[in-house]
Amino acid sequence: MLAYFSLFCSGLLAATLFPASSEVLLLALLQQGYNPLWLLIAATAGNTLGSCVNWYLGLKLLNFQHKSWFPFSDATLGRAQQQFQRFGSWSLLFAWLPVVGDPLTLVAGVLKVRFKLFLLLVLVGKAARYAILIWFGNLWLV
Repeated sequence: MLAYFSLFCSGLLAATLFPASSEVLLLALLQQGYNPLWLLIAATAGNTLGSCVNWYLGLKLLNFQHKSWFPFSDATLGRAQQQFQRFGSWSLLFAWLPVVGDPLTLVAGVLKVRFKLFLLLVLVGKAARYAILIWFGNLWLV
């Protein structure tokens, strides 16, 4: 049980703006014989929850836009919003991608993407990524 909780926490941390990765732990646990379905559930749940944290932070972020310590310029926010609007909500299916995925979920919050739509798209994308990783892991680790 602790292994699945560790993977959940690893997935959660990896989905926030902190640099982390849950894939190595997932594959290590898979190699040790842990149940692939429970690994999928734990990793997906943690990673999706981390993205929800980003969405919420994005939602609240603009409340502080005019503070001197605010980390993003108006131009930076504008470019991020333009990029997101260019590709639309469907881009959230790719929230699992390195480098761009986490900021994408933050921008979705800034743009007030409906949470139910956000959750559905992010959940599907992240579950598919972990399922493929487990599938390949089973092929290589056998």
